[in-house]
Amino acid sequence: MAEPSAPVWDERRLRLGVTAAGVALWSWNVDSDALTMDDVGYELWTVPNDVIVTFEDLSAHIHPADRDRVRVAFNATRGIVGPYEIDFRILVGDDVRWISARGRGDDEDIEGRVMYGVFLDVTGRKQAEEANELLAGEMSHRVKNLITIAGALTSMTSRSAETKEDMARELIQRLSALGRAHDLVRPVPGQTDEATLLGDLLSVLLNPYDDLGAFSGRIRVAVPRVGIGEGAATALALVIHELATNAVKYGALSVAAGLLDVSCKIVQDEAVIVWTERGGPAVNAPNPGSGFGGRLLDRVVERQLRGSVEYQWPVEGMIATLTFKADRLAS
Repeated sequence: MAEPSAPVWDERRLRLGVTAAGVALWSWNVDSDALTMDDVGYELWTVPNDVIVTFEDLSAHIHPADRDRVRVAFNATRGIVGPYEIDFRILVGDDVRWISARGRGDDEDIEGRVMYGVFLDVTGRKQAEEANELLAGEMSHRVKNLITIAGALTSMTSRSAETKEDMARELIQRLSALGRAHDLVRPVPGQTDEATLLGDLLSVLLNPYDDLGAFSGRIRVAVPRVGIGEGAATALALVIHELATNAVKYGALSVAAGLLDVSCKIVQDEAVIVWTERGGPAVNAPNPGSGFGGRLLDRVVERQLRGSVEYQWPVEGMIATLTFKADRLAS
């Protein structure tokens, strides 16, 4: 049986392979600073292919936070021995793409004062890495919080229970409710109802922290009868769980006399949820951006709900106002 002949790697076959891999080719004249790319490259950078493009022209598309780093690194490539690679972000309208530029330094294989390399769109990989880092940080943060909450619930239960049997029973009930709330924060795929009522969601999440139930004790909820989709339920569960955790650790729910009001109203095309704490310890506004929990909350509201969260810090308590498009509730 004859052995199959090796393919001939002519220009057409190489182009087919490069195109299939989504690789953009570029060349850079080290004297004139002129950059030439193939059609994939011009499309990737969204620049016209009928004009001369320089590195400085492309720099206008690079994310401002990465621009100086890329400029220095690109100019230093001629002194790098062997292959090099640098990842950076570019702005395409309102979208952010991650680009990986690769080539060979130290003037290796330079021809006619022109160096060659490739651009790769690595946005998917970078987003996956970012998501993994966020998940790892969130899990570490959540484990610490759960330990703190368990201690707070034990202390809360000890104040109202008359016997150790009553305390054990109430504590188990609260921890079980906390487990149900945690399931909403990190749901099992396929086990979350598509249409959950906002009031029911808040009841499940806040019930572990109230002596008499989420709608009749020191936690008071006033929301319209509105259904929410699975995506919005998960995002809101993260937000409410984070706010409740902070209230138990530092705010109104950390003391027996503290009160919490949660309200929601739909104004035209916007949903506004107001979280109001009163009667807790004296409040001091935290440093902006401090704490993983605060950054996580802001990130969830901005990216998943496409909204914003604003804080007020009156002496008697904390007020958080979440604002987002009402149609996000159905997502």
